[in-house]
Amino acid sequence: MERRILLVDDQRDILKLLRSALDTLKNDRIKISEAPSGEEALLEASRHNIDLLVTDYKLPGMSGVELMRKIRVRHPEVKVILVTGTSDKKARDEMLNAGALAIFDKPIPMADFLDSVERGLGLVQTIFPPEKITEQVEEQRYTRVSDLLANFRQDVSAEAVFLLNDRGLVQARTGSLRDSSMEVSLISSLMAIHSASLKVARYNHQEKLDAYHVFSSGDHDLFFIPVTPMYALLIAGNGLATEDRVLETIGGLLALRTELERALKSMGVTGELKEVIASSSPPTVPLKQTDKLARAVPAPEMEELLKQAPTQKTKTQNVDDFWDDAAQKNANKPVNPEVISLEEARKMGILPDGK
Repeated sequence: MERRILLVDDQRDILKLLRSALDTLKNDRIKISEAPSGEEALLEASRHNIDLLVTDYKLPGMSGVELMRKIRVRHPEVKVILVTGTSDKKARDEMLNAGALAIFDKPIPMADFLDSVERGLGLVQTIFPPEKITEQVEEQRYTRVSDLLANFRQDVSAEAVFLLNDRGLVQARTGSLRDSSMEVSLISSLMAIHSASLKVARYNHQEKLDAYHVFSSGDHDLFFIPVTPMYALLIAGNGLATEDRVLETIGGLLALRTELERALKSMGVTGELKEVIASSSPPTVPLKQTDKLARAVPAPEMEELLKQAPTQKTKTQNVDDFWDDAAQKNANKPVNPEVISLEEARKMGILPDGK
């Protein structure tokens, strides 16, 4: 079935960028129309059925939210992606409350944009595909694991709970983020934290990956903790990280992690931290430079000086004088024993005086 996308922006470069990004999906069923203003977008919407509207928030003549409402009069099922250059929280709340599928700040993160397009049009996801697993494992995973996530979400009144694998793919989920626009980038960044945690655990010689990360005071309070080296949990909700609730939330998360570990092991999922550490341990460190210096043979001049030093009976206050005198005596000695200095050449009559 054909899917039509309407791109609306008064900046030609933005329209060109969005069209080029959509072309990378290589889907012949997607038809793209463009309009530089809200009025022309309404005219285009009167000619064709629109499945997805991608529009700038600030347009000449009307806002993107106004355009969205007017197009929905003719096409009630249209999905909408809003693009904005404003960071105003009031404007962002207006866009979210209007029922937009996604909201993107400029510059537009293309991976998230294309993921939203595929989800909005109901296409097979190529940007953020689901994990391919056998039917038996799928049945186990989406009963036992999903039940654990759903029960935990209800117990702590969270908005969403995700189980992620080490490649950043969602294995199971319940609920959704308030603004799912940046889901791909958010999960990608969190999995980078997960990878860094594995390295820290290795350097800290830990046998168990035991860490958690808390992000508060945004659209949600976010909690991110590892389950195994291959899996991690993301929990999003409001008020979960307040002073009177944060310890309760973490305690519940640790209990959920234990249950998930058991469920994953029952499905044959392995990956102990010590195994990951062993497989990624650095190669044998070569001999240190200090070891080489310790075995080095001293220069003959220095060796002779060191032999003479104890027989000099030098007082402590005259040590500097000893080394100054030694330096003066040996300063003019050539490195090559077959070469003599100019002073010695004069003494031997090889060079006349004054030369």
